[in-house]
Amino acid sequence: MNLFRFHRRYQTARRLQQIVNVFLKYGFGRVVDEGRLGRYIPFLSRLRAFGQWPSLRAPGMPQNLRRAFEELGPTFIKLAQILSARPDIVGPEYADEFKKLQDEVPPFPGAEARRVIEQELRMPMEKMFLSFNETPIAAASIAQVHTAVLMDGSRVVIKVQRPEINQTIEDDIQILSTIARLMERHVAGTRFFNPVAVVDEFARNVRKEMNFVQEARNCKRFRRNFEGDPDIHFPEIHEAFLTGKVLVMERIDGVRIDDLEKIEEAGSDRKRLAKLGVDAYFKMIFTDGFFHADPHPGNIFVMPSGQLAFLDFGMVGVVTSEVKDALASTLVALINKDYDRLIDNYITLGYVQEDVDPDFLRRDFKARLADLLEPMYGLTLQEINLPEYLSTFFTLAMRFNMRIPGELMLINKAMLILEHIGRKLDPSFDFFAAAEPYATKLLRQKYSPGRVAGKIRTEALEAGELAFFLPRYFQQIIRKVVKNDIHMKLHHLGLENLIKDMDRSTNRVAFAMVVSAMIISGSIMHAMRVPPTIFGFSVLGFLSFFFAGIFGIWLIISIIRSGRL
Repeated sequence: MNLFRFHRRYQTARRLQQIVNVFLKYGFGRVVDEGRLGRYIPFLSRLRAFGQWPSLRAPGMPQNLRRAFEELGPTFIKLAQILSARPDIVGPEYADEFKKLQDEVPPFPGAEARRVIEQELRMPMEKMFLSFNETPIAAASIAQVHTAVLMDGSRVVIKVQRPEINQTIEDDIQILSTIARLMERHVAGTRFFNPVAVVDEFARNVRKEMNFVQEARNCKRFRRNFEGDPDIHFPEIHEAFLTGKVLVMERIDGVRIDDLEKIEEAGSDRKRLAKLGVDAYFKMIFTDGFFHADPHPGNIFVMPSGQLAFLDFGMVGVVTSEVKDALASTLVALINKDYDRLIDNYITLGYVQEDVDPDFLRRDFKARLADLLEPMYGLTLQEINLPEYLSTFFTLAMRFNMRIPGELMLINKAMLILEHIGRKLDPSFDFFAAAEPYATKLLRQKYSPGRVAGKIRTEALEAGELAFFLPRYFQQIIRKVVKNDIHMKLHHLGLENLIKDMDRSTNRVAFAMVVSAMIISGSIMHAMRVPPTIFGFSVLGFLSFFFAGIFGIWLIISIIRSGRL
């Protein structure tokens, strides 16, 4: 066991060194160095990168980070895809660049897929399938898909998880968590992006996606929600062949939703398809509260029957009643141009950080929000560029250090993809008009007598509970005051960076004093010809000069690399 742990730590250290070297290769040496990961940078790499560490906001850095993630493989590609839907965290430039990453990797051998299937299902392939195509029809970072025929003649697809991918991703998550903590602690400016929370969100999403049992449950839930709908289809799951790493489901025949040429050849009505897709998603979000969170064109097919079929249920989103209420309140405020209510909603839902001055937010944010939204009221619905306005809004939210909840970002991502697909199928497609019936229903539900009465009852119960416990709370406070046991906690904003800079400056001063002492002692030893001597020079004096020179050059390099002369 100890040998195994040593091997895992060795593998993790090698992987961390590879990650550091790739980041260094693409110009992120400053982040690596400030994040206390410099010991993983080889000396020659340090020399090659000397003086070439640009800022994260420098031109070309988003492209460099995308290339770095691409080179580091599946885990980082998945991370980039999740970050592409979070412009509020990484900024629009990085989010747009991450959207270019495709989750396409070389397939693993079909014989290996056979081995995984037999190992998971504990049965020879010949007893489960009449035929099995070893050539996959799709391959991604976590799994690949094969076609097969069951013993009863059913045509199916088999989703097989890559061998050892679970351990690989867990190792990378552990490394990413370590890097995120170091960055948040030592790299100035990264706390705004909350790297620890980003990695935690990524870990939750990717672990859900690797759990095929959960994916099967998601699919069955969608089938129940759309039961009886003749236009929307979700594949049937064959539960007898379901494990955490193998998923067997009905094979869907059809064409991708963005293959316009084949759609027209099949005689399908493009306007009808656009409306069907958007209506299905609005039902998922506003009615069911459970939606497909990755609706790219490869996951939506048009069947020969004219039905829309959805695939890949590893990433889903849940819309709570609070989020639905927030959407309804926001919609009412937008309709009435009530920007004060919009800001109240953001504060109530926790989008605004505690260190933001509410008066400043109301004054400055309100003015900028009005500048953003007022032009929309003079446009027709078809003239509104939804992606552009959403991008501008998230840039504005970043300026005021606002945090957008993950579920709203998933909705935003789905809406942008659907808007693009809808306009591609039907250039005159009216996205907002399609949303109107669902928004109206949401507003009716929010302000229905039963819902209002329920909220009043809940608030009354909470007020009664507070009144019941209030005397006890006052008694505890008075007891602490009498015993002189009142404590106050103070949190200093930005003090960590000041302490870090002072510590670094003190270390440099001490280092410089040591170098100066070595130079002085070397001069004294040389002047006094302290033995042993060679050609009249003191060897100890020469060594003192030599090491003082090396340490002095090292000090100068560290100062230059910090960017503060």
